[in-house]
Amino acid sequence: MSVETSQQTITEAQRSHLPSLSPSRAADFKTCPLLYRFRTIDRIAEPPSPDQARGTLVHAVLERLFDLPAAERTKQEAAGLVAPQWERLRAEQPLLDQLFGETGTPAEFLDSTVGLLDGYFAVEDPRRLEPAERECLVEAVVDDHLLIRGYIDRLDISPDGDLRVVDYKTGGAPREAFEARALFQLKFYALVLWRTRGVVPRALRLLYLKDAEACDYSPDPEELARFERNLVALWRAIDRATRERDFRPQPSRLCDWCSHKSRCPAYGGTPPPFPETVPTPEASVEATVVVDD
Repeated sequence: MSVETSQQTITEAQRSHLPSLSPSRAADFKTCPLLYRFRTIDRIAEPPSPDQARGTLVHAVLERLFDLPAAERTKQEAAGLVAPQWERLRAEQPLLDQLFGETGTPAEFLDSTVGLLDGYFAVEDPRRLEPAERECLVEAVVDDHLLIRGYIDRLDISPDGDLRVVDYKTGGAPREAFEARALFQLKFYALVLWRTRGVVPRALRLLYLKDAEACDYSPDPEELARFERNLVALWRAIDRATRERDFRPQPSRLCDWCSHKSRCPAYGGTPPPFPETVPTPEASVEATVVVDD
């Protein structure tokens, strides 16, 4: 997709030379600088959990659902997409294929995915929607030197030109800490759309499929301008930590879900030696496996 800033098209040369940041990696640094290092600099592989794999599968099914004619976007058709989409994902992503080992995919895994899709149909009727874009890459340059980019689950555009950003979450409706992270992600997308299209999205919608709940939020230009300044300041902190090789752990209740506790000093572990050559941040925009925050 060709994405234009308010001043110029982002060229391949810009993409290859500008530092870049996604909402996931920005949220990692905010949550714990050491987690950012493990994922972005050390690039330590994290095997997906069944919950993460289920999230990937639900996203794939909902994307394919909108390929169908409107009248055919039913619960039954969505359920029928689960098994073939899982087989496709397993073929494309070896880590998913290894998730359940030689025992194969448990029936309850696919059944629970169908249950989450029931939660989706409880909050939206896809027969009445025609998304403008799905799983779309959006990107913009801010502060003249930082490329911010990410994938939006779904972008709706009304006949009047109003934008609505929709993000699917397969976990339950979050507690405060998790909700702040989810809204951070959507504000990130809203900022990119504002800078590229000159329009502030009318609504940011989080769909929590497990609990069949929708959370809508309406940003304004002043809020997004503050968010942009904070994002640039965050990147400068990341850049400084990289130059100084100083990424410290920030223990919190989120540590209970971290894959790196064994190598974290806060839990008696030792990080690996800092790489001599730091990889270019965000060589791939997002991990393929969806992680619901």
